[in-house]
Amino acid sequence: MKVLQIITSLNTGGAEKLITDSVPIYQEYLNVDVLCLEKKETTFWKSLKKKSNGKISGLSTGSVYNPLLIIKIIPFLKKYDIIHVHLFPALYWVVLAKLLSLSKTPLIYTEHSTNNKRRSITFLKMIDRFIYKRLDFVGSISVGTKINLENHLNNMSDRIKVIPNGIVLSDFETADEKEESFFDSNSFVLIQISSFREQKDQATLIKSLLELPEEIKLLLVGDGPLRSKHEQFAKELNLENRIRFLGIRNDIPSILKGADVCVLSSHYEGFGLAVVEGMAAAKPVVASNVIGLNEIVEGYGLLFERGNSKQLAEQISLLYTDKDFYNKIKELCKKRANNYDIRKMIKSYLDVYERIKKK
Repeated sequence: MKVLQIITSLNTGGAEKLITDSVPIYQEYLNVDVLCLEKKETTFWKSLKKKSNGKISGLSTGSVYNPLLIIKIIPFLKKYDIIHVHLFPALYWVVLAKLLSLSKTPLIYTEHSTNNKRRSITFLKMIDRFIYKRLDFVGSISVGTKINLENHLNNMSDRIKVIPNGIVLSDFETADEKEESFFDSNSFVLIQISSFREQKDQATLIKSLLELPEEIKLLLVGDGPLRSKHEQFAKELNLENRIRFLGIRNDIPSILKGADVCVLSSHYEGFGLAVVEGMAAAKPVVASNVIGLNEIVEGYGLLFERGNSKQLAEQISLLYTDKDFYNKIKELCKKRANNYDIRKMIKSYLDVYERIKKK
């Protein structure tokens, strides 16, 4: 069986990380190639190229929203048994390419988010429903993602199933601590790994430091259009000496090993791979109490009200001051990570591929 995974880009993000980690494992079972709308050799692109034995192609160095990409996608539809799509606008362009070419190739889509702007605009909601009805299967990365999508689409429940994301557990369980020192040895280090976009809420985490002792420091890993805004915010609060903005890194497991607590402050999430990575690295996790995160964290790590910097500071303070409590949460998080082995996710999709192909 030949499968093509199509994604908007391999820039930073959970879906992009998932492609980078999962494709080499898929290739143990079948032929899998990757097609990106954006032709850009990012960190994830280069990492996947090293690990993959399939083709990695890009369509354009221009805008991914250019509808002419539909024409460029059409030839790929004829070469594969299954097309597996991730993210917008790849979803739209692939569906329209199939309609224009009269292709019979089955389309599978992974829904990575609980929400997007299209769902609040009536005209775009109608287009969304038209597009999704052309899919043969939709895998939602969490229960919350599935519920929100079903409410948005109406009458597609038979084609939507929860298939949780996963990570390569061994990458985080066996990683060596990073020798690079970001702070002095007496520091208690928090870490958030996420892009700097509207969805994320690094500002609440930064603000929480005002309620915490000087020894508590913060690593912010990732990049994005709002990074400079947050760097300025840290300076305005006189916190620049307690925060390091690390940008995009390819040594996340090692950096996690050197941190004390993994935080994910976010306005909304489809899943939250960074949370599971922190758990797999045996770190206590503190996360926003939003759909997509709470179903992973509740009963294992700690949750705080979205945007509530004082409550976040209280949760961190508990972990900082009470070693027994810290160790208890750490062990619970480590245990929880075992539910998110990436091979479980891949097995579920392989079953879907076989079922769809037989139709």
